[in-house]
Amino acid sequence: MWGFKDFPIIDPELGRWVLAAEDICFKNPVLSYFFRIGKCIPITRGGGIYQEHMDEALDRLTDGAWVHTFPEGKVCQEDAPIRRLKWGTASLIARAPVTPIVLPIFHRGFEKVMPENYMFGRRPPFPLCKKDIEIYIGEPIVFDIPKLKQMAVDTSRKEFISYCHSEWPETVCGMDEAAQRCLYTNISDRIQLVLEKLRTVSKTCLKTN
Repeated sequence: MWGFKDFPIIDPELGRWVLAAEDICFKNPVLSYFFRIGKCIPITRGGGIYQEHMDEALDRLTDGAWVHTFPEGKVCQEDAPIRRLKWGTASLIARAPVTPIVLPIFHRGFEKVMPENYMFGRRPPFPLCKKDIEIYIGEPIVFDIPKLKQMAVDTSRKEFISYCHSEWPETVCGMDEAAQRCLYTNISDRIQLVLEKLRTVSKTCLKTN
């Protein structure tokens, strides 16, 4: 994927950072070293959107770096509609000092390169060769975060939504947990809609080919 023409794959300063599953990419010291030098940030699946390394991802965005996320939060190899997105990506967008531009990407074919159930219910030890891969890149998404924050606060107050979870900070950017949830839902829903449109386009191209 990063072999696209003009993609910054040679210059380490311009290359992307990526959120990577701790239980897959950081299982032992060797893998941890390998993926760390590849600018991967370990994320504990199920650890919540305010876990320690999410702050590291936020720091990278603050530095103006390119951060690549997988908003579904899991490996998804079946040809099915985009599932509800996790809130981690939305929280990074909302909390960044300068709102990042979101570039949606959808791909087909990686399930043939590293199939989940290749042999005895396991992945192959190495990526499989000579497989067709299609990558679809949508238009950049620009979020008006101040407007979305105000909408989230108004919605949470209007609907008398109340939450209390000890792992969530009491306030983020001046918003309580209820407003945060409304905000992250709105951002995630918009990204999900764009990704689903890209998936539909990919299916159309698949039929014509």
